[in-house]
Amino acid sequence: MSIFDAPAYDGHELVTFGKDAATGLRAIIAVHSTVLGPAVGGCRMYPYASEEEALNDVLRLSRGMTFKSALAGLPFGGGKSVIIGDPRRDKTPQLMRAMGDFVNSQGGRYVAAEDSGTGVEDIRLMAEQTPHVSGMDDNEFGGDPSPSTAWGVFLAIRTAVRHRLGEDSLQGLRVAVQGLGHVGYYLAGYLTQAGATVLGADVNEDNLRRAELDHGVQAVAADAILGAEVDVLAPCAMGAILNAATIPDLRAGIVAGAANNQLATEADGDSLQARGILYCPDFLINAGGIIDVHHQRIGSPDAEKRAHIQRIEQTLSQVLRRAEESHGHSNDIAEELARNMIARAGQSLAA
Repeated sequence: MSIFDAPAYDGHELVTFGKDAATGLRAIIAVHSTVLGPAVGGCRMYPYASEEEALNDVLRLSRGMTFKSALAGLPFGGGKSVIIGDPRRDKTPQLMRAMGDFVNSQGGRYVAAEDSGTGVEDIRLMAEQTPHVSGMDDNEFGGDPSPSTAWGVFLAIRTAVRHRLGEDSLQGLRVAVQGLGHVGYYLAGYLTQAGATVLGADVNEDNLRRAELDHGVQAVAADAILGAEVDVLAPCAMGAILNAATIPDLRAGIVAGAANNQLATEADGDSLQARGILYCPDFLINAGGIIDVHHQRIGSPDAEKRAHIQRIEQTLSQVLRRAEESHGHSNDIAEELARNMIARAGQSLAA
């Protein structure tokens, strides 16, 4: 299949394939847009079933990063990288250094950070080979942006609850968190601290047990979490989980989570709207991590970073209000807002 025929291709500026026989590296870097600045985005490692699946993921993820940075008011474009492999079995220091070489070959057009399947230590290994990485050691979590991502999603949940239910408090709210890894774990903590009851699931038993012990999360089977009877569903695992098979079984009035590309297709946004489910666009509300990376890069104090993340609430309120007034669905409204921001920036640069 040609890249240009790929369903997720959206006028991407650059798609590069990297392979290193010595380490077993097979990776793809996708740069969707550099209109607003260098394409910043995480490096994901996942055992994709095929190269086609990996290509589709990196194209969708990089496109989402463009919109995420634009809506967050960041001087970044959108990019992403994926490594094909099981991070628990295939990851080695040599492989991560080879990935650093691959990132370096892009000449700064793409800047990598941690993502699903990679962590701060992996980014440090990449940094031995390239300066074009972010998110290592300049925040209170040792550079890990996951807590900031979780905080932004928490703020979004609070905003959505206020919009839909007219409630300022999360006390007694029932929230189902799918995925209790880097982001989901911290989100569960913020929610329980706010008085919410959290149901959680994870295919990794260690993640689930940690969330149970630390945050009092009520364990739910992984195949039952999407259909849990709750006020809010927070998908924090892999993407495309909102689809024709799962949407009819949802029993939450609000969907607001950290996972990227939660909608399998554009039509799934319409399906959620038809069911009266309020959807908070993932690329809008999970921007806390990339905001954190930005403030690490410029050396901002934590208070300034927190204030920037807080703006997610204002943008989400604007999107939800416009969607309600236009009878459109929120994902389209948010994407249109981001595209307009990028278009205006491009016109200014061309002037």
